[in-house]
Amino acid sequence: QAFFCLLFCIPWGSSCPPSCQCTERAGAKAVLCSSRHLEEIPEDIPRDVVFLKLDANSITRIPSNAFRHLSHLEEIDLSRNAIEKIDRAAFKGVAAGLRTLDLSSNRIRSIPKEALLALNAKLRLANNPWHCECALQEVLWEARLDPDSVQDITCHTAPREEYVGKPLLQVLDAGVNFCSVRQRTMDVAMFITMFGWFAMVIVYVICYVRHNREDACKHGDYLKSPPSAQAHAE
Repeated sequence: QAFFCLLFCIPWGSSCPPSCQCTERAGAKAVLCSSRHLEEIPEDIPRDVVFLKLDANSITRIPSNAFRHLSHLEEIDLSRNAIEKIDRAAFKGVAAGLRTLDLSSNRIRSIPKEALLALNAKLRLANNPWHCECALQEVLWEARLDPDSVQDITCHTAPREEYVGKPLLQVLDAGVNFCSVRQRTMDVAMFITMFGWFAMVIVYVICYVRHNREDACKHGDYLKSPPSAQAHAE
């Protein structure tokens, strides 16, 4: 925070969230909201902000379109909060220009891969209680992670106890593929569903054939009976 205060030392007169400090230098505008006991992202952040620091607060969720109106954003620091949930469209509108996104030291267990894979920003995801799963694996493989923090993405929970407490990168390097496990589970579920539908069709066909056979037998017995019996039946 001290670095930002030195770098952006000239206050600027446009609207600023009451709990934050807004500064500017060489045309780059920063909003500094560190350690302000915030429980959600302020709604009145100026549209032309370039650097946004929201670290060391009590924010629990990043909702959809949280930064959509901030098209000039290049850096967002959300580290050291209490974030547990990130919506799929949380960073919609800022994906193209964002260079750095810090989500380290929160309470994030899982995250929709769509929220991060659309970003070109360097991501910091360390020191969260991650549940190691396919979505997190895909983020690790496809997103731009800060190389200095990758080793600190650790499995807090996992499908198998032997992975708990280990860095996700180490688990993947050992040959584990969480996505293939999920695919096998989906294949089994699909097979069971198809088998159930097939069994229902077979039962329906058997019942239909039996019903038609009984009707045919009754009709045959009727035709074989004497005319007097037929007249009596009618």
